[in-house]
Amino acid sequence: MSPRTIAITGASGLIGTALADHLTSRGDRVIRFSRTGGTGSDVIAWDPRRGTLETDKLRGVDAVVHLAGAGIGDKRWTTDYKREILESRTKSTALLATAMAELSDGPKVLLSGSAIGYYGESLDATFIESSPAGSGFLADVCEQWEAATAPAERAGIRVAHLRTGIVLSPRGGALKKLLPLFKLGAGGRMGSGRQWQSWISIDDEILAIDHLLSASVSGPVNLTAPRPVTQAEFTKTLAHVLRRPSLLPVPSFGPKLLLGSELADALLFTGQRVLPEVLGASGYQFRHHDLESALRALLDRPA
Repeated sequence: MSPRTIAITGASGLIGTALADHLTSRGDRVIRFSRTGGTGSDVIAWDPRRGTLETDKLRGVDAVVHLAGAGIGDKRWTTDYKREILESRTKSTALLATAMAELSDGPKVLLSGSAIGYYGESLDATFIESSPAGSGFLADVCEQWEAATAPAERAGIRVAHLRTGIVLSPRGGALKKLLPLFKLGAGGRMGSGRQWQSWISIDDEILAIDHLLSASVSGPVNLTAPRPVTQAEFTKTLAHVLRRPSLLPVPSFGPKLLLGSELADALLFTGQRVLPEVLGASGYQFRHHDLESALRALLDRPA
């Protein structure tokens, strides 16, 4: 395959950093969006809040991977921060989609971030890409986030919505936060443990995005492993891989006191069983199908 030019928003985040490293290692050129400015042909200055973007630097770019957005679990969900979570996604996506639509020689592919929060929460249902949107704050955010790509779609740009699950990496995200506790033998299931955890290894997250850059796939794509687990299974497996006990459940009142009830429920005490139907049908071959093999591979490598 010939080298490509790929522009990435959110390139300094967990997924963006790993994706940029992967694409660069295979010979692609990576251009990073930056809100703090910068010079050179490999930096695109933009400010979604002000609606500014160096559109000309998108000329000749093959595809954009849009991963930017305020962290869901970075702060308590005050009214102001919930607005920031929503607008950091919708405004940046609309700005990018509109700019791409105006260029005749710009990117023809937009892989735009989303999340499995689109489906809402359920203990019993199984969700695939054709499942309807759920209810709640995260579902509303995801709906509006995905809808903001409309200008690009109307211009004939291939748009895929990356409905990402829990990305497992020892370098960031949920797994990094859990590891110290579990290594001390103090980890345990959250609440009832019946809530579903639809996870994906950082390796498959990156390889799947690379796959979607060239696969003829549009619309929603679930980036989750084929074998989701319950929260009880997740904690039991993590403890087993680390050779530590996992005996005491974590009562809900502690995290709710620390994070706030709404955020704690969304991140820890509810979930959804999501399957990657579109990704599998497109020919993608998972590196890690089951949780134990994924954790062993991730935790055995150098930090």
